[in-house]
Amino acid sequence: DQYGVLVLMWLFNPILTSLRGLQQASELETVQRKFGVGRASLGSLSESVTIFDPEPLKEIAATLATQVPSADPSRFDMIGKQLTAVDGSVFRTAVRVASLAWLPSKGNGKNKGTPVDGYRMHTHFEILRGVPERIDATAAKPNGKNDERAVLGEVLQPDRCYVTDRGYAKFELFNKINSIGSSYICRARDNSKPKALCDRELSQADLEAGVRLDQDVVLGENTSNSTTVATDHPVRYIEVEVPPHVRTGKGGSNSDGRLRLITNVMHVPAELIAEAYRLRWLIELFFRMIKQLLGCRHLLSTKQNGVEIQMYLAIIGCLLILIYTGGQPTKRTYEMICFYLTGWASLEELEAHIKKLKPKVA
Repeated sequence: DQYGVLVLMWLFNPILTSLRGLQQASELETVQRKFGVGRASLGSLSESVTIFDPEPLKEIAATLATQVPSADPSRFDMIGKQLTAVDGSVFRTAVRVASLAWLPSKGNGKNKGTPVDGYRMHTHFEILRGVPERIDATAAKPNGKNDERAVLGEVLQPDRCYVTDRGYAKFELFNKINSIGSSYICRARDNSKPKALCDRELSQADLEAGVRLDQDVVLGENTSNSTTVATDHPVRYIEVEVPPHVRTGKGGSNSDGRLRLITNVMHVPAELIAEAYRLRWLIELFFRMIKQLLGCRHLLSTKQNGVEIQMYLAIIGCLLILIYTGGQPTKRTYEMICFYLTGWASLEELEAHIKKLKPKVA
């Protein structure tokens, strides 16, 4: 519990930028008195995560998540399953670990191409509640058991509708999701050529939502690769018109103006499928919030337990802000909490800030 308190203090104190700085802060009498912690040695902070278990923090986060007001899910009742966005993000570690090194650096000159280290956070995000449900940390290089599709395949649950990007497009995974009684909405690769069985008629609502094609298809039969597994269940292929764009940086990809979606949700309008996928980007906002707002772009520990402990403490911090303010954490709110914890703002000033954020009751 004292380790968790110290990490939370680090998350809400921009002055602290390293584990060594956190250890130094633990020696201060004011910190010990206000936070109820004792002096911690650098060695104990570094090695304690080898025996600390992140599971209790996951349970706390799950309990807090039940207190978060959910969005009106009535529009998606037809899907009949919990919308769960799945994605992964790489968090750079503060200390280089050769076994994890693989990502090309953004540096210039002699540092260009130097790998950086990291963990990939495979995250399940409840779209309509705006909260993370599960995070699994693996080495950043996505191969073997650390491949995002392999990780998802090991933790599938029934009665979910998994909303994923094209990195999860794999016929075996689609079959597995379908076999356990769940659904999926996955962005297909731009070169996808499913075997069309029949076209579905588009409604006016579909057309207004940008849907240009809705077909029943079979995946895997149009490939020349004899080892490719075909889908063993009914599948739809939907194309949605979107603004085309050309990639300008290293991240992202080009768009030819068509968003291609694959799903086994056969009974709902295509425009609702498109809308459910659009909401997947809430998970990207979550990653940005965790990285930018609570300092998790860099990790205090290179050990998997330490990484998960830090991430779940960050989630707990975000959930508490969300519960007490009634809205998504913002940089201004984060700064006000930091002002309070460092003694610049009074409790009354912090409460006044939170009161302004709470939704007005009609």
